[in-house]
Amino acid sequence: MRRGEGGTWDPDAPGVLRLPSGRLVRGRGLRRGPVEGPEPGFGVYLLGEEPPVVPWESHWVPWPDFRLPRDRARAREVLGVALGRAGRERVEVACSGGRGRTGTALACMAVLDGVEPKEAVAYVRRHYDRRAVETPWQKRYVRRFRAD
Repeated sequence: MRRGEGGTWDPDAPGVLRLPSGRLVRGRGLRRGPVEGPEPGFGVYLLGEEPPVVPWESHWVPWPDFRLPRDRARAREVLGVALGRAGRERVEVACSGGRGRTGTALACMAVLDGVEPKEAVAYVRRHYDRRAVETPWQKRYVRRFRAD
């Protein structure tokens, strides 16, 4: 069995978002350092520069702070893969602070999981972090994000 497989997150653990389908995804801020507990099996890192190497499978989505992903098609693809894997293993999504880019990505994953785009930011703020999705353009990106 690979690292991070064989279970999902504790739904009550810090940073864990339960999507409407019941899938669990952990969001976090990398600058806060490692989190105690089980390691992820798959990570999505949303940073302007290449992230540090981690011992689990991961994907880097180039995404400058307070901005949008440099390659929106790649972001959509990676978030779709992360959503699919969240049903069977521990998936984390992270940026430096864990709010703006992470919240935006989690809101997009919520859209992919069935939340209406106009409701996704409120969903993530209610269930993950009340200050998630920091900028007007991040909110607009989520509103225009489509599941199809």
